[in-house]
Amino acid sequence: MKIRKTLALGMIGVLPALTGCLYHTRTVPRTRVADVIMSTSLDTMAQQLASRYSAMQTFNARVDIAATTGGGLQGKETQYTSFAGIILMRKPEFLRVILLVPVVRTQALDMVSDGNGFKLLIPPRKRAIVGSNTVTKQSKNGLENLRPDVFFDSMFIQGPDQDQIISMTTDIRVIESGKKKKDLIEEPAYSLQILAKPDGQTVRTLRVVHINSTDLLPYQQDIYDTNGQVITKAHYSNYQYYGNTPYPSNIIIERPRDHYSLTVNITKLTLNDKLDDDQFELKIPDNIPIETLK
Repeated sequence: MKIRKTLALGMIGVLPALTGCLYHTRTVPRTRVADVIMSTSLDTMAQQLASRYSAMQTFNARVDIAATTGGGLQGKETQYTSFAGIILMRKPEFLRVILLVPVVRTQALDMVSDGNGFKLLIPPRKRAIVGSNTVTKQSKNGLENLRPDVFFDSMFIQGPDQDQIISMTTDIRVIESGKKKKDLIEEPAYSLQILAKPDGQTVRTLRVVHINSTDLLPYQQDIYDTNGQVITKAHYSNYQYYGNTPYPSNIIIERPRDHYSLTVNITKLTLNDKLDDDQFELKIPDNIPIETLK
């Protein structure tokens, strides 16, 4: 007993000296809990995604789009001048994107798709391209890998299909707030994983939709390929309501493997007005040769 008592007293005497050497304290930005936090369930989140997507039958938006190519792996980054344009969507999978040359406002790019194939016309370069919506051969020029699916999948978040599996996790995220962005708010965030139908014991992740807890709206979507690699990261902010349908005014689309990103700002949006067939028709002039991508 005397030995144990002596050791205990010795440890107590040594601790102040040890603790002074084993840690240090530094100041970190102070966070606060969000004023409003909404709870939800997995079924509710999935139903809300499906309902918002179902509420949009057509989409007619005036946009400003800025592109950036390159990155760390290439050792350089190129930022392109912002283009004004129009994005049209009509279900099931019709899409048209028109971009205009700054100042002169002539067409810089015109792309249409019916969900299977696409046509792309670049008048300033007298270039026309047709092919599949899927990139089969990567181009060194990131923007040449641009396909209609990049817009469709990023800008319209779909709910899970009936044969897909869903799961939910919860985490904490810290966001900046205020004009000087010095106010840090800590809030729970939900992640809805959408998984493919199991193949034996194997399940593949298709998409992960990140949803904040202050208004239960998505702030990010991650889209995966068949190898489990992220091919698209889309970020959503500044939601506006069009009737009962919320839609983000700012969308950032990152394509890490293609080394480009797009920033889409919605300046005017009309939902569910009639869009005719000819609004999704692209006629390529006879004097422009057509390249076919396979």
